[in-house]
Amino acid sequence: MTDAAELRRRTREFLAAHPPGDTDRLEFLRARFDAGLAWVHFPEGLGGLGAPRTLQAVVDAELEAAGAPDNDPRRIGIGLGMAAPTILHYGTEEQKRTYLRPLWTGEEVWCQLFSEPGAGSDLAALGTRAVRESGGDWVVNGQKVWTSSAHVARWAILIARTDPDVPKHRGITYFLCDMTDPGVEVRPLRQITGEAEFNEVFLTDVRIPDSRRLGEVGDGWRVAQTTLNNERVAIGGMRLPREGGMIGPVAATWRERPELRTHDLHQRLLKVWVDAEVARLTGERLRQQLAAGHPGPEGAGTKLGFARLAQEISGLEVELRGAEGLAYDDWTMRRPQQVDFTGRDAGYRYLRAKGNSIEGGTSEVLLNIVAERVLGLPAEPRTDKDVAWKDLAR
Repeated sequence: MTDAAELRRRTREFLAAHPPGDTDRLEFLRARFDAGLAWVHFPEGLGGLGAPRTLQAVVDAELEAAGAPDNDPRRIGIGLGMAAPTILHYGTEEQKRTYLRPLWTGEEVWCQLFSEPGAGSDLAALGTRAVRESGGDWVVNGQKVWTSSAHVARWAILIARTDPDVPKHRGITYFLCDMTDPGVEVRPLRQITGEAEFNEVFLTDVRIPDSRRLGEVGDGWRVAQTTLNNERVAIGGMRLPREGGMIGPVAATWRERPELRTHDLHQRLLKVWVDAEVARLTGERLRQQLAAGHPGPEGAGTKLGFARLAQEISGLEVELRGAEGLAYDDWTMRRPQQVDFTGRDAGYRYLRAKGNSIEGGTSEVLLNIVAERVLGLPAEPRTDKDVAWKDLAR
């Protein structure tokens, strides 16, 4: 399936058989997956047709024109952007057929159990332990933190230490964890915005069957790199129209409120507008490169740019609005299902953007990745490279 015209014809036939106005939303999404129109670049039977990734736009345009429902991608972004490509790359056939369909339709929300109180920027130092019992199950104990959507998630991608006697980047194994299992406790983390989209997760004697292991035992760090590379692209390289995202409200305020304008603010707005457009086009180029394979370290650069721009734009917006920019709409403690940057006020955007340089890999870590893995600069000295994890100072 490499022909846009053929794919357009197939999409129209699907719409004729499943009219969006007369078909239940979930039934429509399930049928779309089964027809291979979910991820056209995925294999047949797994939501795709084995087509080039670039042809997804052909399908999306036809469906949007017909008023078809989407799968609420922002609500299930971790599943779509991180879990799905990792399961596709490393999962068994049974795992792919079990998890991908309800993930894509949004029936099952996913979260990411990676970071820990003592292993955030240095993720490979994680201490959550998974011990295999004689029957084959794994028993997991530990704590994870900064877990977006854990309070609404059914499944989690989890990395845990299965061998403490080898250096920290080895001896890690990757699992799929059922968030409804006994021993999984989710607690809210109230943020500077007043709400708690983040959580901390405590794992106490959580039993995970070996059938939910993704990849080989001890190979979890390599599997996790697929997740992390896709995460950075998902955060920093999302598809946006011109003036989409954070720059949109600022540009609209500038046009609609001439009394707020000053020469200095005009110059700053011009700069961030151009930077936002460059970032948007860079993300588009990166997505086109993905058509040839899996994301690499280049995604770290787009995520870096996203964090810097979000903070610079939101700061400019608060200044542009003057005294009203200091107001805040609602400090009520809530546990939202997704981040809504454009649906809230300027104060929310300013505060929430502070987390952009931490989540999805801190900007400091991503600068190292760009320096070493993109630019080929010498790596920073590492004294723990050949030291067993159990012997590291803590």
